[in-house]
Amino acid sequence: MPIDPLTLASAGTSITAAPQPGAAASGFESTLSRLIDGIEQTSADANDKVTGMMDKTTDVHDAMIALQREELTFQLSMQIRNKFVSAYQEIMRMPI
Repeated sequence: MPIDPLTLASAGTSITAAPQPGAAASGFESTLSRLIDGIEQTSADANDKVTGMMDKTTDVHDAMIALQREELTFQLSMQIRNKFVSAYQEIMRMPI
């Protein structure tokens, strides 16, 4: 039974546990770049929805859903950052 990778729907990227065959050393960089671009896109979408709500062109519910999606995306990015910092600190504590 195949297991699908987890996807971050709002960021438009997938998180996989195993590296893809033939991936270059810049795979991590490109994945991180796509994640950051997705976070920025989610924030811009939420801003557009709120602006549309103020102009009465977008429904209040759509604006609130976009704001909640943006909040969850931001929380996820902060947790990922915390894991990176924790991993870096753990590596720096290792004796040489």
